Amino acid sequence: MRDYKKSEVWKIGREINKEVYLITRKFPKSEIYALVNQMRRASIGVISNIEEGCRCDSNKEFVQYLRISMGSVKGLECQFYAALDVGYIDKVEFDKIMKELDKMGGKLWSSPDITLVSPRYIKYLKEKNNEEGK
Repeated sequence: MRDYKKSEVWKIGREINKEVYLITRKFPKSEIYALVNQMRRASIGVISNIEEGCRCDSNKEFVQYLRISMGSVKGLECQFYAALDVGYIDKVEFDKIMKELDKMGGKLWSSPDITLVSPRYIKYLKEKNNEEGK
């Protein structure tokens, strides 16, 4: 079993999660069950899916959880755009968190604990993602 607490990408996710909670504290109370809830759930989803993937026996299952985690990262990006658009966050906060989310997304695919997943499987996934992006 992989140790998620040693994973660099999980540690980055924890920092993002903390930032999401701190930022969303300032949102209007009317958003507590809407955007705030959705953003917090997505940020928890990022690190939770990494942890769940680390408990999997196969590389295929592990990477599937990383893909789900990446979906939560992309969801957070969209939600931060929405928060910026309605003035809940300023451009400085937005740029900072987007930089962290971009870093997280890059780490999920460029080094999803490469030592834990076979390099051949990582190459296959990168090629597959490139084909899907065309």
